[in-house]
Amino acid sequence: MEIIDKLEAVKEKWIALGEELNNPDLMNDMKHFVKVNKEYKDLEPIVTKFDEYKTVLGNIDEAREILKSEKDEDMREIAQEELDESQKKSELLEEEIRVMLIPKDPQDDKNAVLEIRAGTGGDEAAIFAGDLYRMYQKYCESKGWKTELVDMNEGTSGGFKEIVFNVVGTGSYGLLKFESGVHRVQRVPKTETQGRIHTSAASVVVLPEAEEFDIELNEKDIKKEIYCAASGPGGQCVNTTYSAVRLTHIPSGIVVSCIDERSQMKNYAKAMKILRTRLYENEYNKYMEEVCSKRKTMVSTGDRSAKIRTYNYPQGRVTDHRINWSMFNLPVFMDGDIQDCIDNLQMAENAERLKAAD
Repeated sequence: MEIIDKLEAVKEKWIALGEELNNPDLMNDMKHFVKVNKEYKDLEPIVTKFDEYKTVLGNIDEAREILKSEKDEDMREIAQEELDESQKKSELLEEEIRVMLIPKDPQDDKNAVLEIRAGTGGDEAAIFAGDLYRMYQKYCESKGWKTELVDMNEGTSGGFKEIVFNVVGTGSYGLLKFESGVHRVQRVPKTETQGRIHTSAASVVVLPEAEEFDIELNEKDIKKEIYCAASGPGGQCVNTTYSAVRLTHIPSGIVVSCIDERSQMKNYAKAMKILRTRLYENEYNKYMEEVCSKRKTMVSTGDRSAKIRTYNYPQGRVTDHRINWSMFNLPVFMDGDIQDCIDNLQMAENAERLKAAD
């Protein structure tokens, strides 16, 4: 069987990686150690599922042998029940394994960096960007992930013209990557006196947080500035001292700021993470272009200027245009209950990847 051959090869590779990890010399090259350790852990669930699958296949063979040789009707009935049950289980396991064998996006297990920017719609767009920020905060809380504010620019009537924050949690990028794109809202703005429905938009960019081994930075290429940030979320003062940090990467011209912490050192560390991520984004975009060229549609990323979702307040409906998914309980969705939408996007992407792998 083709799938058995693939799984045997995966198990052999997993065993070889385990032997490599036991080699003390591997610790001399930390970058390679991290890579080998990650690959070993990624393959482990497949190997565990393969062992379960082999056990079920063994039960099928055993039941068939009993049905061939056994004359006793009671024993034959038990064997037939075992065969039927095991065959159903093997089909389910095979489907699970096929999905597991799809090459994963190597970035999926990483932390995420989210950037939300107000688009068309003036003050209402900034208010909507604030609503999206709250929605993602609530979702991250439900997943047990930590959010860390990096930088923000508040709107004049509330919300944010721009807000950048980290999401710390294994696999957070793999789920939140589906949020990249333009989010459109249709509602009567708080700033509207005539009661007319307006359409506004905010863009969301989700990036995998670059790790230290992904991008090597030369401190000579970085210009560091310290300044005092005026305010924090809700207008409260976060920085009463000159602790905010602005970093400029001279070769690329990329500028990042961090205002979240009272400690200059902590802000510097966060700003360095974001700088690595921004530099890493160029390499990641090349990778995504290669992936896009192999698939007819990209569920998770694609063009970041594309409208991906509409939030229709008069109808209480949220619609994801990539998969024609709708939910008629917008307040609950805006309160962070977005998992069902992400699950459907994930299923659509898996189906797409399975088709591409055939």
